[in-house]
Amino acid sequence: MLDSKVPAGPLAEKWSKHKFNMKLVNPANKRKFTIIVVGTGLAGASAAASLAELGYNVKTFCYQDSPRRAHSIAAQGGINAAKNYQNDGDSVFRLFYDTIKGGDYRARESNVHRLAENSVHIIDQCVAQGVPFAREYGGLLDNRSFGGSQVSRTFYARGQTGQQLLLGAYSALNRQIHKGKVKSYTRHEMLDLVKIDGQARGIVTRDLVSGKIETHEGHAVLLCTGGYGNVFFLSTNAMGCNVTASWRAHKRGAYFANPCYTQIHPTCIPVTGDHQSKLTLMSESLRNDGRVWVPKTKELAEKIRKGELKAADIKEDDRDYFLERKYPSFGNLVPRDVASRNAKEMVDDGRGVGKTGFAVYLDFADAINRMGEDTVRAKYGNLFDMYHKITDENPYKQPMRIYPAVHYTMGGVWVDYNLMTTVPGLYCLGEANFSDHGANRLGASALMQGLSDGYFVIPYTVGDYLANLGSFAPVDKNHPAFEQTRKDVEDNINKLLALRGTKTVDDIHKELGHIMWEYCGMARTAEGLTKAKGLIQDLKKEFWTNANVLGENEEMNMSLEKAGRVADFIELGELMVDDALNREESCGGHFRLESQTEEGEAKRNDEEYAYVAAWEYTGDNQPEVLHKEELVFENVKLTQRSYK
Repeated sequence: MLDSKVPAGPLAEKWSKHKFNMKLVNPANKRKFTIIVVGTGLAGASAAASLAELGYNVKTFCYQDSPRRAHSIAAQGGINAAKNYQNDGDSVFRLFYDTIKGGDYRARESNVHRLAENSVHIIDQCVAQGVPFAREYGGLLDNRSFGGSQVSRTFYARGQTGQQLLLGAYSALNRQIHKGKVKSYTRHEMLDLVKIDGQARGIVTRDLVSGKIETHEGHAVLLCTGGYGNVFFLSTNAMGCNVTASWRAHKRGAYFANPCYTQIHPTCIPVTGDHQSKLTLMSESLRNDGRVWVPKTKELAEKIRKGELKAADIKEDDRDYFLERKYPSFGNLVPRDVASRNAKEMVDDGRGVGKTGFAVYLDFADAINRMGEDTVRAKYGNLFDMYHKITDENPYKQPMRIYPAVHYTMGGVWVDYNLMTTVPGLYCLGEANFSDHGANRLGASALMQGLSDGYFVIPYTVGDYLANLGSFAPVDKNHPAFEQTRKDVEDNINKLLALRGTKTVDDIHKELGHIMWEYCGMARTAEGLTKAKGLIQDLKKEFWTNANVLGENEEMNMSLEKAGRVADFIELGELMVDDALNREESCGGHFRLESQTEEGEAKRNDEEYAYVAAWEYTGDNQPEVLHKEELVFENVKLTQRSYK
C-alpha cells in the first residue's frame, strides 16, 4: 500500500497542524547535514537557497553553465495567487477548487489546498526579492486572467514572469554560494542515485566538460529536474530538458506516477517542417484579449491555405469563434486541454489555416480597436515581437497562427505529502513530481508549485526526516555503494559508446516523437496505444543495435549525452503507453476516444479510475508493477467538468 502521509483533520488546517507536529533540527545541528539538490530552476533554486539560509550545507547540480539557464525562465504568462486584490470573489478555497476541477479531479485534495495556501506567501516573498511584477496606475500589483478561472488572480511581469522569478531565486541562491553554504556544480549531469541500506545517500554525476565520473554524498537528495515533455521530440521545452535524473531514480526504486498525463498547450507557433528541433510557446495570457477562430466553411479555409484569401478577407459572419460559441461562460479562457482538443477538432474538420492547415487564428483586432495598439504593446509587446521574428508576420496587423504542442507533464515521480518518494531520503519537487495538478494543469500554476515546494514545503519536511535519522554523522563516502553505483554508470556509458550503427541518436529520437505524438498525444485509442507499444519496443532494439554514438567519455561529448537521455526517453515512452492503456477513461490531458460524452468532452470513470497510478520498476525489459493510491474527495463533489 502506498502511504501518502496526508495528515488528519479539516482540509484548511492540515498543513498548519502538520508543520507544528513535525520534528525540528536545531540551528547548531543543521550545520552537520548535507543536502544535494539536483536541478536549479524555480523549485531547485528556491529549495537550495532556503535550506542554506536555514544553515544546512547544500550542493547544487545543473547541466547548464549557470542556474540562470534553467527552463523555468521560459515561463511567460504569470503565477497564480489567491490574494483577491481585484475584489472579484477569489479566495484560497476558490483557487483550490479551480485547480482540483481543472485537473479533472485526479489530484490529492490535501496537496492542492496547501498549494493554494502557500500561493499568497509566494507573492510576498518574490516582491521582497525585487521581482518586478506589473503594477496598476496607482502602484498596486496588477492581475490578469488565465484559463479555467473566472477571477483575475495571475500576477505577471509582462511576458517574462518565469525569468524574473528565477532571477529572484537565483539571487537568493547566489547569496548562499557567496556565504559558502551552497557549493554549485554547473555542467554536471546526474546519472544515478546512490542508496545505502535502502536510503538515498548520494548521486553519481558526469562532468559534461571533462567527462569525469564523480560521486557526491549527502543526507538527503532533492530532485528538481523538471518534466519529460521532450519524449515527444518536438515540444516547447528547451532541447536539453530530459527525464534522466528522475528515470535513473525510478530504476533505483522511486515509483513513477501517472506518466500518461501530458499537457498539450493550445497556443504555440505551429510546426513548419521536419527541420525543427523545438517549438515556441505563445503565452496563455494572450487568450485574455485574443479571440480564437477559424473560417466557418472548409471552402474558405482551403482558399486561405492556398494563399487565395487572407484572414482579413474573411467577413465577420464567416468566422467561427468556436471557443466562445461552445463555452460561453469561459470563452477563450477554457482550460488548456479543452482549448487544445477543440483546435484539433477544427483542423480535423478541414477548417485549419496556414500553408499546412495545422493552425487556427488568435486575433487581436478587437483588442487593438478597443484599447489601442499602445496598450496592447505594453501588455504583450515582447510576445508579439517574438512571434514576428519567428514567423515574419506582424500580429498587430494580422492574426497569429497557433496550434497545440506538448508543453508540460503532470505525471512524474510519486511523492507523499512531504514530497518524499518511495525511496527514503529522496525527495522530488516541482514539475518533476506528480502531485498537484491531476490530469491537467491550469495556466500560471507551474511557477506557483515550484516555488511553493522550494520555499515553503521542503524546508519543513526535509527537516523532519533529518531530525528522525538519529545521527549527525557525515555520510560515509567510502561506502561500497558509491563505488558500485559509479561502476554501473561507467558500464552503461561504455555500452553506449560501443554503438557504431548507421542511425544518429537524433533520428531515433524523432521516430520516438512521431510515435508518441501520433498514438499517445491529444487523442488515444486502445488500438493505437497497442501499436505504439510494439513500435517503441522495436525502436528500443534498433537503438541498442544500430545507433551511432560518436567520441569518447573523457571529453565534451554531446552525442553521448543525447544517447543516454534518449535511451531513457524510449523506456519512459513505453511506460507512458502502458499507463494510457491501463486508464480506460478520459480525464484532462488523457483523452481516450472510447470514453467521451455525446458532446465530445472527456468522460471520466470515477468508480474504477479515481486513483493515482504509481509504477514500480522491476528490471530491464520486464513489465512494471502498478500500485494504486486511491484519491479521496471530502471537500469537493465529483462532477462532469463543464466550462459552458
